[in-house]
Amino acid sequence: MADPIPTITFPGGTEVPALGQGTWGMGEDAGHAKQEIASLQAGLDLGMTMIDTAEMYGDGGAEEIVGQAIKGRRDETFLVSKVYPWNANRKGTITACENSLERLGTDRIDLYLLHWRGNYPLAETVEAFETLKAAGKIRAWGVSNFDTDDMEELLSVPGGRNVAANQVLYNLARRGIEYDLLPWCQSRDIPIMAYSPIEQGRILHHPDLIHIAKAYQATPAQLALAFLLERDGVFAIPKTSSIERARENRDCVSLDITDEDWEALDEVFPPPARKTPLEML
Repeated sequence: MADPIPTITFPGGTEVPALGQGTWGMGEDAGHAKQEIASLQAGLDLGMTMIDTAEMYGDGGAEEIVGQAIKGRRDETFLVSKVYPWNANRKGTITACENSLERLGTDRIDLYLLHWRGNYPLAETVEAFETLKAAGKIRAWGVSNFDTDDMEELLSVPGGRNVAANQVLYNLARRGIEYDLLPWCQSRDIPIMAYSPIEQGRILHHPDLIHIAKAYQATPAQLALAFLLERDGVFAIPKTSSIERARENRDCVSLDITDEDWEALDEVFPPPARKTPLEML
């Protein structure tokens, strides 16, 4: 029997699997829709019940794919979506959320994120989020691509301390958040959602990553995902349109990496020694 996926508790007490599914790039080609839906459904079957999407992905197409994948399975899915910064005023946030709900075919989003900072005041976006939460259209809200100073500012606005997550670029090759943002969030029990957890495949040909993975009869992708699951309060949301790759991702939770091999990875992919600007894709 496969090892269980570790869970992380969101503010409010909801437990969610730390290994979920991303959808960036889905919904852009109708010819791939059937395969994308099948992959997401396979992921649900495997217990990867967090699905992350956004109104930006495929100009709403990814949300439509997700809506089809979770049809009849909404209650087992933890659904995450995001609002464009230029929609994130009081009225625009509510309209964008309602449009996302329609594309997703559901009456609620479990976690609704501001995709990145824009020109609207954070207080205005938070007010809209709280309005949506009070109406039952979202269960919780969070942010994406926020650095430590952004998070500090967010917590200073009315309702800002209700932030439930911060989704950022984080993987073996992009460890900058470990210097200050990750410990800042961990100390406040604000989960980090790591997007592009395998660097869109770019790190998978690294010889040292391949060498260490082989010692565990694992793939480089599995090792890269295991690295993130080793961190407290960190979710990984890899995207795949392959059922086989979804199974491979799921099996990363069974890896038991030695301290020596984690240290070897630190040599190859060093943790940050100083503050660096938050990276984004």
